[in-house]
Amino acid sequence: MTEQADVAARLQDVKGRRIRQDGTDVTSFNVAKPETPWVIFGPREAVEFKEQVAALSAAGGRVYEVHGRALMDEAGVLDAFARAVGVPGYFGWNWDALVDCLDDLHDAVTGGVGIVVVVHGADALLGADHLKVFMTMLCLAADRANTDVDPDGDLRDEPVVIEHFIFLLDEVRAEEFTAGIEDPDVVVSVEGDFLTVALNLDAWRPKAAGRPKVS
Repeated sequence: MTEQADVAARLQDVKGRRIRQDGTDVTSFNVAKPETPWVIFGPREAVEFKEQVAALSAAGGRVYEVHGRALMDEAGVLDAFARAVGVPGYFGWNWDALVDCLDDLHDAVTGGVGIVVVVHGADALLGADHLKVFMTMLCLAADRANTDVDPDGDLRDEPVVIEHFIFLLDEVRAEEFTAGIEDPDVVVSVEGDFLTVALNLDAWRPKAAGRPKVS
């Protein structure tokens, strides 16, 4: 059995819960599907990350890697993401431009499936001044890319593209990032060893028709 097939065999959907064959729960996030949450902080060696990234890759998606040391301010974030996924010549080099770029990735970048950006050494970002806006921008971009309707409920012209961001931690516990990320624009949740971030739909998609369908 191939490694990808083995990963798939160990994961099952049972009444909306993902469980392994040994009956243990798998975390609620899944970076191999167009499902919230969009940003996940967790231990570098977490098996959930390895399994889900492998599943996305096996489906044809792409994995991009950056280091937390390169993301210490807005300029660093923009440069690192531009190097990782590429940007058009008219890229505006600001937060809004990053959102637009991540919402409009071409097939050569996504494999026609989606992407996951893996941030190594994310411990370095603890206490960073720009962390709240950084997380909000990533969630805005991923919310658009993973959803087939706009906030008014109208179908978007772009196809749904899986897009998530994983922040790997070496020593810092994920929950330590809570205070630095909490903001009315996002929903921050702690789930065991993981911290997840999603867009606050009450703020950004108040209309029921404009919200993604729940599987």
